[in-house]
Amino acid sequence: MPLKRECFVLLVLSWVSSVRAQDENRVVFSLGTFQNVSVPENGTVQAVVSRIPANVSFITLQFHTQRSNITLSYFQVLVYGFSVTGRDAGLLSTLIPSQTTLSWFLKTPDGSSTAGIGVILPYSSADPVPGACNQEFALEIDPNIYLQYNLFETTITFAPANIGYGRGEVPPACDKDTGSSTRWRLVYEVYQYFLPEGDLSEQSLISSMERVANVQNVRDNSRKVMSLTSHDRTQFSFNSLPGQGVIFSVIVRDPLLNTSASYIPVHTYACSFNSTLDGCSDLGRASTKVFFTLMGLAGLFVCFVGHRFFKCELFCMGFGFMAFLFFILITRTTMLVYDIRLALTALMGVVGGVALVMSWWRFGSVMACVLVVGLILGFLVSSIAFFTPLGDLPIFHNDAVFWVVFSCIMVVVPLFFIRWPREGNIVTCGVVGAYTVVLAVNAYTYTSLSYITLDVLKRFLNNNFSRAFISVPLQDIDFILITVWVVLGVSGIVLQLYREKSRPFFPPSPYVMWKQERERRKTNVLDPSHHKPSLSTRILGRIRQLTRRTEPAGETTPLLF
Repeated sequence: MPLKRECFVLLVLSWVSSVRAQDENRVVFSLGTFQNVSVPENGTVQAVVSRIPANVSFITLQFHTQRSNITLSYFQVLVYGFSVTGRDAGLLSTLIPSQTTLSWFLKTPDGSSTAGIGVILPYSSADPVPGACNQEFALEIDPNIYLQYNLFETTITFAPANIGYGRGEVPPACDKDTGSSTRWRLVYEVYQYFLPEGDLSEQSLISSMERVANVQNVRDNSRKVMSLTSHDRTQFSFNSLPGQGVIFSVIVRDPLLNTSASYIPVHTYACSFNSTLDGCSDLGRASTKVFFTLMGLAGLFVCFVGHRFFKCELFCMGFGFMAFLFFILITRTTMLVYDIRLALTALMGVVGGVALVMSWWRFGSVMACVLVVGLILGFLVSSIAFFTPLGDLPIFHNDAVFWVVFSCIMVVVPLFFIRWPREGNIVTCGVVGAYTVVLAVNAYTYTSLSYITLDVLKRFLNNNFSRAFISVPLQDIDFILITVWVVLGVSGIVLQLYREKSRPFFPPSPYVMWKQERERRKTNVLDPSHHKPSLSTRILGRIRQLTRRTEPAGETTPLLF
């Protein structure tokens, strides 16, 4: 009898623990309210929503994590076509008449534990259905935005939507007709939301996701990038910003009924938290920091005294000019690792700097050297122009148009140097020198200003980069660095103009001066150096002295008596 009682107690305890475990792995959501969810190791969490109003026709569940993937499924057992996996995953469920409760299942694909936030959003029969005309992805109705990125660009893709329909109704056909009563009347709006610069924390991501979860929040807090019709492609490319968090959102709008619905927002840092090489926490290489720190110091020198030390300025400008061209060449034609490419780039930059200095030393053509310096300023001015919203105009997504306009701006700037060579050279020293200081700061902390020239470099290196939208955010650190750039540039220009106003426009070429001095000596017979043998004559005379046989000592002639 005692044995039976003990067995009964054990059965009751096991049943209670089973029920408690199920309750622990069951999360109840409220419509429109964010919920923190933890998925245990090798466990499954059931997400439940109840008391769904009768006017709700479909519901979306979205779940977001920062570092690990999460799998959302309609069933506890995973079935292909009824689940989706990602860091920003979502499911859409249509409702049947009188349905008031709905549930989904969450788990990790590798069985590890994770945590994130989720929210369930309701939509009425008048709202468009995101991803209801999907013909590309596994889910029958797929409200997700699929994101891929590389060093150059970030691409998002989503499935077309359908017009809304009520509970129990047959969904409208997607491609049967293209009239105004079909899904072809729908309009899509793509938005970007930038996280704080340099902030890779999970809390920053969670709070940002809460600000772009639904239609109204997206419109209030995000920046609209473009609008498109149902006849346009649903794939777009954007500039990759490693280390900068970006959230992409898509809203589908029905202009006839003036209703809208939101796709599942998706985020990216254009880097990996799980990579031991080039991960988000180690974006700045030591070689890059050394390279740009030295460039920043040289740029600071050029900014304030570049024109006074003309040879040093030419070396720095020639270094930058040749290094930029060689880095493009070696990157497009070889598969060398980054550090080796950077070392070879620095070596060729030195060669370019020496070549520009020697061309001035030998030929004495100041105007030719100044025009090269002007091209560098023209490149920076043109890059700044396309860094503005001008660069996102559809016409400049055409490579031919872009490079023609870019080259024209770049070439026009040096033309002013023909009329004012000294002033143009000093302006270049101030503007370009101060910008290298900004690049040096970027080696240690993220700043969007580096993309002024980096976007152009990406366009040189990647043939598909022309289709990318290149807009980047300007945040507090950027406005501080813009101020530093302006202050350094203006100070350097004013200081050099003041110091050089009473000096010759440019220093004379040493070789030209030597030639002039040699001609003067040849024609001026009163100059003692005129009677001095030439250098070649003196060298030959010295050689003869060293090779001449020495005469024996003593008297060798007979004496006369």
